[in-house]
Amino acid sequence: MQEFIAINEQRAEFYWWMSSLFASELTQDDLNNYHGSNMDNYFSALAMTEELKAPIVEFRNALAALKLREDAQLELAADFCGLFLSTPKTGALPYASIYIGETGLLNDKPAQEMGQWMEKYGIAQRKDFNEPFDHLAIVLDFIGNLVILANKETEEDQQESMMQEQQVFLETMVMPWLGSFQKSLNQFDQFGFYKAAGALLTAFITLDLLFLKGE
Repeated sequence: MQEFIAINEQRAEFYWWMSSLFASELTQDDLNNYHGSNMDNYFSALAMTEELKAPIVEFRNALAALKLREDAQLELAADFCGLFLSTPKTGALPYASIYIGETGLLNDKPAQEMGQWMEKYGIAQRKDFNEPFDHLAIVLDFIGNLVILANKETEEDQQESMMQEQQVFLETMVMPWLGSFQKSLNQFDQFGFYKAAGALLTAFITLDLLFLKGE
């Protein structure tokens, strides 16, 4: 039971970290933290998993390049705006509706479906984050909360049920558009920080699904 709780806490921690990374521009304090020993230890721990080794190397390389970049915080903020606050023709918009909606516009069916998931589990988005429900940061924050809900169950069958819900959520709300989002990151992120973060996220979710399926 303790191991189950510990694994879920680690999984939720990763999803919440990625949620914050895609939610807003990183501040100078954020960057200092990224270059610090705590994050370095965290990356080393992640890299102990074979499937995450290569994406962690890529992300660390992007961080190292960031150290050498002039006005790094301002430039990275400009990357964030160019990628996530632009148009599908010039950036990688972080909304499911853009990739798998029926209209190609915001607040399409995926946003409505996400709203239903949030309502079902009573998980609200942060009041200061006023974005459509299918924004990647909201989706990742939600899965982190869904993971932790499993830890609150005391019966094994209830825990199992919550883990199945996580699998269904990832398979229906994340995987159908994550690849297209990553393709846009690869195309438009010239510096490569967010491209590397997306690759790490994709590798982690692929691995997480195997874990949830018991493979």
